[in-house]
Amino acid sequence: MTAPMATPANLRSETPLPASKVPKDSFGYVFPAIRGLQAGRHFYVTMFPLRLIPRLFLFDEEELQPALRAQRTLNKARIPEIARYILDNPREYVFSALTASVDANILFDSFDSSGATAHIGQLTIPMSARFVINDGQHRRAAIEQALRENPELGDESIPIVLFVDLGLERCQQMFTDLNRYAIRPSRSLTILYDQRESGARIVKNLVRQSSLWTDLIEMERSNLSARSRKLFTLSALYGATKALLDSIGELTVDDAAKLARTYWGVAAEKIPEWKLVHERKVTAGDVRRDFIHSHGIFLHALGKVGNTLLRDSRDIRSWRRKLDPLSTMDWSRTNSQLWEGRAIIGGRVSKTSNCVALTANVIKTTLGIPLAPEELRIETMHERGMS
Repeated sequence: MTAPMATPANLRSETPLPASKVPKDSFGYVFPAIRGLQAGRHFYVTMFPLRLIPRLFLFDEEELQPALRAQRTLNKARIPEIARYILDNPREYVFSALTASVDANILFDSFDSSGATAHIGQLTIPMSARFVINDGQHRRAAIEQALRENPELGDESIPIVLFVDLGLERCQQMFTDLNRYAIRPSRSLTILYDQRESGARIVKNLVRQSSLWTDLIEMERSNLSARSRKLFTLSALYGATKALLDSIGELTVDDAAKLARTYWGVAAEKIPEWKLVHERKVTAGDVRRDFIHSHGIFLHALGKVGNTLLRDSRDIRSWRRKLDPLSTMDWSRTNSQLWEGRAIIGGRVSKTSNCVALTANVIKTTLGIPLAPEELRIETMHERGMS
């Protein structure tokens, strides 16, 4: 059980004790470190072997009230994914530094009394010290899980930014400050920069090899402004292509990208407004404002429809014939009788999984493709709700 954190009444000095004040017979951990100064207080940058992370870094008790903790409650659902990232990429994984507080009298022996090396030395931390992570508790838990499966990872190391503990209030403020300006990158940018995941590589290959999609896809942002010249985001095309290729079979990245590019090219032939945007004859904003087919929900639904077509045949001539009715459908957002409650909720386009399924259903019905049992169930529930 984690001991209570220090309070202002019993704080240890933030300034490390001189060597003469440190008991000669005390046991401690010794790490190479760099000493810095921030907000008038010393902090230390060092490295810990991964095998020490689970042993040294503890969490606040999860059952404590939020006001008595210095961290958010651990989201255990995130841990296996992070651990699997380490285990699946033992030669490529990258972890940023953990930020932690230590409640102990620590000793910093610099290599020199002046000059650049005065801030480089050895950091001695008593084995009785208590550590609390201010930032990185999910990485810490994932490291512990990964070590169970691959103990050899224990010899690797992770950078640590270490502060001397100033009590609960200071640790809570540190957590707030560390997370105040943290902004996750957009989903599209994450896909754009991902060189490992096959789905990301497929969709980027698809876009690079097509002048149409190069022109229509926003590669960085996951939301489009009214003035954007793009019709879809990279994240929307990624999700739609993933639905298209789901369980199709073992394909190389190049073959999968070629297959997806062919399908989306045939689909684009049936949506004349996409070509008009590509040719700069109409604006992307006007098309998104007026039509369902220029939103991510349609792209995802069409990917699901395409998955059914691909399972039946890889013959492009078959797709072209099957997709012909797309050009005659009324995709106007003003067609509320068809789209309200299906692709539009309360006047706004909605991309919930249920709306995607209902939109795919109406496309399949128009194309003469039988609905699967689960799709029939969703359709029946929708019709009951609309009656």
